Formats: sequence, C-alpha cells, structure tokens
Amino acid sequence: MNEIDPAATAWLLTSTALVLLMTPGLAIFYGGMVRTTGVLNMIMMSFIAIPLVTVSWLLVGYSLAFTGDSAGGLIGGLSHIGLSGIAPDTAHGQVPELLFATFQLSFAIITAALISGAIADRAKFAAWVVFVPVWAVVVYAVVAHWVWAPGGWLFDLGVLDYAGGLVVEIVSGASALALALVLGPRIGFKKDAMRPHNLPFVLLGVGLLWFGWFGFNAGSALGANGTAAAIFLNTLVAGCLGMLGWLTVEQVRDGKPTTFGAASGVVAGLVAITPSCGTVDTLGAAVVGIAAGVVCAFAIGLKFRLGYDDSLDVVGVHFVGGVVGVLLIGLLATDVMTGGPRGLFYGGGLTQLGKQALAVVVVAGYAFVVSYALAKLIDRFMGFRISAEDETSGVDFSQHAETAYAEGVHGHAAPRRPGLFGTPGAPAPRPERDDDDRAEPQR
Repeated sequence: MNEIDPAATAWLLTSTALVLLMTPGLAIFYGGMVRTTGVLNMIMMSFIAIPLVTVSWLLVGYSLAFTGDSAGGLIGGLSHIGLSGIAPDTAHGQVPELLFATFQLSFAIITAALISGAIADRAKFAAWVVFVPVWAVVVYAVVAHWVWAPGGWLFDLGVLDYAGGLVVEIVSGASALALALVLGPRIGFKKDAMRPHNLPFVLLGVGLLWFGWFGFNAGSALGANGTAAAIFLNTLVAGCLGMLGWLTVEQVRDGKPTTFGAASGVVAGLVAITPSCGTVDTLGAAVVGIAAGVVCAFAIGLKFRLGYDDSLDVVGVHFVGGVVGVLLIGLLATDVMTGGPRGLFYGGGLTQLGKQALAVVVVAGYAFVVSYALAKLIDRFMGFRISAEDETSGVDFSQHAETAYAEGVHGHAAPRRPGLFGTPGAPAPRPERDDDDRAEPQR
C-alpha cells in the first residue's frame, strides 16, 4: 500500500486549484478576442464546460481513462464508475486518488473549453452543451488512457507527454478543426476586419493562464520535489521565449510588435512546453519556447490560405504548438529529466522521435475523426450553427437574451422588457451592430 505524503498532497491541492483557474482565465482571454456582440457567449462556452465535464468525468470518464486497461491498450475499465471503490485514504502514488482524479478533471475541463475558440460567434449554445460531455468521454478519456495510463498502448510504446501536448493541445486543436469545418466560416470571413474588441481582457486572461500553467505542468510531478522545481522553471522560460519569438516575427514581418502578439506568443510557448516540460533541461525549454513562438506566428495565417475559419486560432496555436513540443522531445529529451530516454541531440538516435511522430498522427487523426462525426450527428438532429439572422444581430442576444455592452450600442442603452415581479428583463429589440464592433482577430 502506498502512503499518502502530506507535502505532495498539499502541492497537488494547490496545483489543482491553479489549473481550475485556467478555465475562467481562458474565458476572459477568449472574451477579449471576440466581437462586442459575442463576449458573453464566448465566456459562457468556457464556464459551462466546468459542470458538464465534471459530471461526465466523475461518472465514467475517469474510470475509462485511468482504471486498468480492458481492451488491449485502447480503453480502461468501469471499476471506478461514479468513483466507486475510491475512499478518502485510497492512494495514487503519494497522493489521494480522489485528488488525482480531480487534478485530471481540471485538465479535461480546459481541454474541452479550448475547442470553443474555433467556433466563436456562430454556434448554438444548446448544441455545445450536448457536444461537450459526450466528447469528454469518447475523445478525451480515450486518448488520456492511451498516453498516460499504464497499459495504454502509447504509454507502453514509450511515447513521452509529460503534461498534455498530445492529450490536451493536439486533441483540442484537431477537435477544433473538425468543428470549424462542420460549422463553416463566419459571415464576413476573409472580408471584414475582425479585431479583438478588448486587448486588456486578452492580456488579463493570458496572465491568469500563465499563472495556472505552473500548476498544470509542475503539478504533474505529483510531488513537491526537484522535478517539480525544474518543470516550474521550464514553464517560465518557455513562456518568456515564446513571447520573444512571436514579437520578433512581428517586428521583422510587420514592422511593429503588438500586445496581442505578446499574449499569443506566451500561449504558444506554454503550449509547446506542456508535453516536454519534464523531459528537457532549461536550455531545451528555451529552444522549445522560441521555436513555438516563431512557428505559431506564421501558422495562424494558414486558415486564410486553406479556407477554414478557426476564429481564435486554436489550430494555429494549440495544435501547431502541441506538435512542436511533442516532436522536439525526440530531439531534446535528456536522461537527467526522463530517467532514461534521450532525444537525438543527446545521443538517443531517431527512435524517440519516431515514437513521438507516430503519436502525433494517431492522436490527431482519432480526435479529428470522432469530433467531426459527433459534430455532424449533432448538426443533423438539432443544428449546430445559429441562423444567419442571429449571427448578424449577435450571438449574445440570440443565445442568451443579453448583451455585454448594452449602453454601448449606438451610444445609448438598449430598452428592456419588464421581467418577473416588475424587475428589469432581457433587452427588447435586437441591438444593431456597428461595423467597428466586428471584433475577431485577423492576424
């Protein structure tokens, strides 16, 4: 029987809270990036993921992901359905298993929320509510078992993904691409300048994400030890170098570094270090960060050339950044961090790089195909996209009967219907839109 270590438990409790904070941080980040008429919907798509994923994860997701393998490395069992058989003193390594399950839950929540950025301004909220809990089981839990659970086929193959480059970043990016293709482009895509409506929101959101990311990565050590300290530093370094890499591209290409670019660069660096934070040294973390910042700064333009409308660049940053981080493990992994496997630049040959590349292809393909099929099914039976009229008037009003900036619509407050017991109710008319308020990022 494993003994529960108080120090490790205290650190994982803190890390879990940090990761849970990332989803509200993501909501603010995404909320600042969208148009004025889609702010509340964007925030709600992140917030609603918290209860939806929590229910599906605790009922069946955790058991399928982390219970002993039951199908040749493809899926876990149902022995812990509804967390049955797990007591407060049941240990997972040095920490309570209930805490470990909650920590993993926080990863599943933000992975689902990340997808929403690709379909901003045009998705039915009810369809999103159906998609999220099913996706968390049939996509996220399955890939988590493959990569992180002893007995999972990628785990047994020796694929390295310390904190979620495959399970979180590539899964969310591939799923986001699938949904963007199912829903189609926004009205005005490639024609209207869809700029962020609130850059201070964007920077505040990034600050909260960066803060939470220390729990995301260093918490994955499941202990208060030197490994967690090294990962903590790697996370800081990669975020910094990601920002510098992105700003360098902007300065050379566009002549001016932007605050939006700084925020995007931080996220790109953090995304790429997520899988490699426990496998590379500090120099490797710097390389990972700057590589992600540069590559992702160029990758976000692919949607205009290829014609898919990934509204908030989930594919360009999370998918591409995840691929960069996962593949660089095959080049930069050091046995000082891994305890064994080494990358090509540290004398390990091409073996690890081959394993990492295989995992990228398989995980991305599975997440894309299943997400596409699920989205198509939902679209067939209830419709996934709002009407053109509702999209033009604004997704906030059409889906939630409210607006974030009612007093800012043409300079005066929108009239409101009386609610229950004479209290103010929802706005009566649909607010008109100014062209200047069309505010998605066109990088």
